[in-house]
Amino acid sequence: MEAYETKISIKAWAEEDRPREKLNAQGRRALSDAELIAILIGSGSRNESAVELSKRILHHYENDLQKLGKVSVSELSKFKGIGEAKAISIIAALELGHRRGDTEIKAPEIVNGSRSVYNVLKRHLVDLNHEEFWILLLSRNCKIIAKELISKGGLSGTVADPKIIFGIALQHQASSIILAHNHPSGNLKPSQQDIDLTKKIHAAGRILDIGVLDHLIITDGGFFSFADEELL
Repeated sequence: MEAYETKISIKAWAEEDRPREKLNAQGRRALSDAELIAILIGSGSRNESAVELSKRILHHYENDLQKLGKVSVSELSKFKGIGEAKAISIIAALELGHRRGDTEIKAPEIVNGSRSVYNVLKRHLVDLNHEEFWILLLSRNCKIIAKELISKGGLSGTVADPKIIFGIALQHQASSIILAHNHPSGNLKPSQQDIDLTKKIHAAGRILDIGVLDHLIITDGGFFSFADEELL
């Protein structure tokens, strides 16, 4: 008789319990997160099935797909049984899911408030482990001309040079701009540095006759608008 510690491979499971067969027979909604990831992994090891490996990975990230979605290839590859190719497959699948969510709300061509700005820029600023600073360039009727990445930084900050910002705005002949950056910490409250920078750019915009309509702080859970809070 086999000891309890002996692992049973997926091939030895009942057919209805195997992730691929289960998806085919019962539909994708019937599968757990671990079973879906196991399909991406494809195979486990002599000591661990693909499902067990998937459960171990999910447990490490507190069963939070948002946290797993931020993981790098090198970090995911540290799990025994996950090579670079498997790590890339998992990350690519999570990114596809993320992009699908973005397409559910079609980005507007004209912005008419902070929510529409958020819908345009959120795909660029969520699920990041570092700060990025973006600008949205608008025509006179608030139609989107372009969106531009200004800078990338570390976990706690990034540099936004007004000369670069307005240089791009003049190049595109923008009538107004909207500023945006993310807080990887999840804290929506603007720092004093955020407030000072916004005032500085807003003042420079007045001189150049380029309106600074808003500044959004974006996190994985929502956004903060300087305009909505009357801080502009």
